[in-house]
Amino acid sequence: MQGRQVSFGQRIVKRLKQSWQWYLLLLPAIIYVAIFQYGPMYGLQIAFKNYRPRLGITGSEWVGFEHFIRFLNYPDFWKMIRNTLSITLYSLCTFPCAIIFALLLNEVRQIRLKKSVQMITYAPHFMSEVVVCSLVMMMLDRGTGPLNALIEALGGTRTAFISNPGYFSSIYVWSDVWQNLGWGSILYISALASISPEQVEAATIDGANRFQIIRHVNIPGILPTIAITFIMRTGSLLSVGYSKIFLLQNDLNLDASQVISTYVYNIGLIGGQYSYSTAISLFNNIANILVLLFANKIVKKITDTGLF
Repeated sequence: MQGRQVSFGQRIVKRLKQSWQWYLLLLPAIIYVAIFQYGPMYGLQIAFKNYRPRLGITGSEWVGFEHFIRFLNYPDFWKMIRNTLSITLYSLCTFPCAIIFALLLNEVRQIRLKKSVQMITYAPHFMSEVVVCSLVMMMLDRGTGPLNALIEALGGTRTAFISNPGYFSSIYVWSDVWQNLGWGSILYISALASISPEQVEAATIDGANRFQIIRHVNIPGILPTIAITFIMRTGSLLSVGYSKIFLLQNDLNLDASQVISTYVYNIGLIGGQYSYSTAISLFNNIANILVLLFANKIVKKITDTGLF
């Protein structure tokens, strides 16, 4: 047993000596992750304390799971869970959009047209969420919005879309699809480019049409990429970025827009309840990890591809 350990250690040393330049290049990234990703985890202990800035982390009183129990007993707990899940599950239903777009774009044979479509669809990703939300509110404005003007011209009545809780999830999700459709398709376009042309040629010789090539060659070829991205997407099931929600949120749509992340922002950064907000974030992250592990297990059983 000891001989095996020495042999393993020798292999590691040999590998380091042979490829030390590559490991040296990795060193800044490792240092960055250690300092800025793992270092702040030291502060997670305030989730179990009644943190007071003047006492510091170590000097604050230990309260155990008090903040977690408080969150679970919060009157609007289930409403926030419902709102968060309704937005994320709705967003998950749009997961195939980028895949379909990539498959369709891959069928375009005119290079100039293909590049133009890519440029137009990639551009919104680089726009600030403030700009995107401003555009959404301008488009959907009850008084001056072009959508309401069109509805009125067709004989309908103007609607306050932004203030109506029933429309909030759709506005959030489809504006996100518009902003990230092109960018989200890059992985699939790259995966499609890696498919061997011989497979496509063989299918064409056998008499397969374009739809059959997409179904039997292209989709199986990008299935591992689809599996990995789906797992990653599912792993953030209880995480909704607060910035866009916060920008679209108002007093009239709070019944649909108050999610976990905005609640943490309000009580943590604005209310100064650092221990309570940290406990909620920790609860949220643990739930996401459990969902990620479950999704990875299911997808790996179906496609034989997973994160680990």
